[in-house]
Amino acid sequence: MSDPIQRPDFFPSPRRVRAEFGGEIIAQSDSTILVRKDRGIPVYFFPPGDVNQAVLSPGTQIGDATFWNVGVGDRLAENAAWAFATAEGTAAVIKDYIAFEWSQMDRWFEEDEEVFVHARDPYHRVDVVDSRRSVQVVVGGKVLAKTTRSRVLFETGLPVRYYIPQDDVMMEVMEPSSTITQCPYKGSAEYFSARIDGDLFIDFSWTYPDPIAECPRIAGYICFFNERVDDIFIDGEAIENVPSPWSQSVEQLAD
Repeated sequence: MSDPIQRPDFFPSPRRVRAEFGGEIIAQSDSTILVRKDRGIPVYFFPPGDVNQAVLSPGTQIGDATFWNVGVGDRLAENAAWAFATAEGTAAVIKDYIAFEWSQMDRWFEEDEEVFVHARDPYHRVDVVDSRRSVQVVVGGKVLAKTTRSRVLFETGLPVRYYIPQDDVMMEVMEPSSTITQCPYKGSAEYFSARIDGDLFIDFSWTYPDPIAECPRIAGYICFFNERVDDIFIDGEAIENVPSPWSQSVEQLAD
């Protein structure tokens, strides 16, 4: 089924965008073009005049794309920047504009706020609402959390998540994990494992201690992967455990 909402694939961004590497500003612009790629993950393309050309050196030519290495001091990010010398149709707006591999840069900013993982898609929503529905989480055959005061997070294209106050979680069996992940829409998440009857359940729940300003209502609440626990019951009925990328461990996802 085609998307009933016609979302542009290329459009000018009104945000000041900055990429940093090796302690230097590699690119900064008020005139980027945001390109929505596969899976809706956006990429910023910078006008050539807003890129520090001195840090670029020739990389690989792949098809219509010219790549550059980004070098500062003794650090080198290979093939971390690219541009299209030829582009047709709507893609012509990014001809000669330069994009950067997000993960190879050290830091990214939209205005003066740091952004993680990838650029934010303006068509991606995160809504958090209070709910008095009964939520019960079962792990290792035990009820690990039970509440009627969860905060339900609805996020475009992702499973519904139930955030539970720590007072309603058996925190005495929870063990902080060293795992930290980041989300462009919520911030940095810290993970918990749980030791139940001698068994260790690794990284099956998380919390955002200090979420970004758009998601303050989930601060400190605990959320559980319904893909990894035994069951999550909502008003006494088990919710469907639909496989997702998070059915795997965090380590597998990183591979």
